[in-house]
Parts: sequence; structure tokens; C-alpha cells
Amino acid sequence: MSIKIYYDDINYRLKRSGKIKKFLEKVIVAEKKVPGDLNFVFTSDENLLEINIKFLGHNYYTDVISFVDSDGNEVNGEVYISIDSVKRNASIYKVTGYEEVIRVMIHGTLHLCGYRDGTEEEREYMKKKQEMQLNEFRRSV
Repeated sequence: MSIKIYYDDINYRLKRSGKIKKFLEKVIVAEKKVPGDLNFVFTSDENLLEINIKFLGHNYYTDVISFVDSDGNEVNGEVYISIDSVKRNASIYKVTGYEEVIRVMIHGTLHLCGYRDGTEEEREYMKKKQEMQLNEFRRSV
């Protein structure tokens, strides 16, 4: 089991990554799953748009894309995060950039656990789970 963080040609480094990794393990365990190998890749809007077009056929910007590679109950996969979109969203929602990064990392992890957000009902349910976990993270720091 390992959670790794990579940076793709951007001027950003995640602070307190060890604490965040431990927390994301707890998110997975709370879903009654087993943490496997997870990779988080911080990148730019343009790189994430290219991934979105190439692999999902979507020609629009997004803040996060998850690729699930889970096997049974073990959670494995990759989460790509646009730090450009995260910074914009933090400004729009009037939260810190750090908090928005944590929110998006939780969101990506929930996707790896099997949650979807393709319908309004799925989005609402996933948002509730995500915000519950974000509040738990806030209490732990």
C-alpha cells in the first residue's frame, strides 16, 4: 500500500503531505475498503484538459479526474488534479487553496472507492460524503 504525490511541470508543492496521506487512508477505510496504491498528480489546466479529451472524450476544463484500477475491495488508481482550477475554485468559494486541494483529493479518493457523480442525485450524495470527510480533516489539524 502506498500513496504517492507527483507534480507535472507546475510551481506547486503540497504542504503536510504525510498527514494528508494518512487521512486519505482513513477515508478509504471508512468506506469499508482497503487502501492500495494511489497516485495523485498535480498538473495544469491545459494538461488536465488534454487528459480529459484523450481518455474521456470531454472537451472542457475540470479540477479533478480519477482513473480507477481497483481490484475487489482494494482501492487503487490515479487522481489528476489541476492546481489552476483548484486555485480559481478556492477564490470563487472563498476558502483557502489548501482547503480546496484537500476537498478535491477527498473527491478523487471517493471516486476511487466507487462513487460516481454523473447524476444530480449522485452529485448530492457524493458532496455530502466529501464535505463530511473535509470537516473530519479540519478537526484533525
